[in-house]
Amino acid sequence: MKIAVIGAGNVGGTLGTAWAGKGHQVVFAVRNVNDEKVKKLLSETKGKATAASIPDAAAKSDVVLLATPWQGAREALQSAGNLAGKVLIDAVNPLESSEAFLEKGLLVGHDTSAGEQIGQWAKGAKVVKAFNTIGSMNMANPKFGGQSATMFICGDDPDAKKAVKQLSDDLGFETVDAGQLKIARLLEPMAMLWMKAGLNFGFKMIRK
Repeated sequence: MKIAVIGAGNVGGTLGTAWAGKGHQVVFAVRNVNDEKVKKLLSETKGKATAASIPDAAAKSDVVLLATPWQGAREALQSAGNLAGKVLIDAVNPLESSEAFLEKGLLVGHDTSAGEQIGQWAKGAKVVKAFNTIGSMNMANPKFGGQSATMFICGDDPDAKKAVKQLSDDLGFETVDAGQLKIARLLEPMAMLWMKAGLNFGFKMIRK
């Protein structure tokens, strides 16, 4: 797949590098392609990924990963331009940027979610919530004692969820379709539990 990664931090960098290693065409969507951090990230992909401006990267990709802090999500989407018809993976948790975010909790919830809000900002995009309930240190290898962590995804477009499931499966997750995009109202609080309980673990669905 052709994937634009908006947000070259821990989450975006890890996922983009891992997908590039799996043979996907990854382009990191950044403000400055000559930034030293961007150059270092590209070197870690061993030439398997590229970097471009946010609008150029988004325009040339079928899938866009949004992996910015909540405070920068809307601006990043505006910079990306028209995302109508594209699969937009929302990996954002709506948290405070301060160190007190665990005490303050989610900034969005109950009757909506970050995923739904992002869907309103990116008109026409096929939003799928994913990759928000596990730490970046385990995203490229979600194995725990021989078991694969479960990655819950949700969205309103079946084909978009199929594409995201493939990307999640490629990384080694057990991917579970949790339903419509409004289920993000449940998945985002799960991220709070994950952060409260300790970052180095993953959730696992056990069926009977």
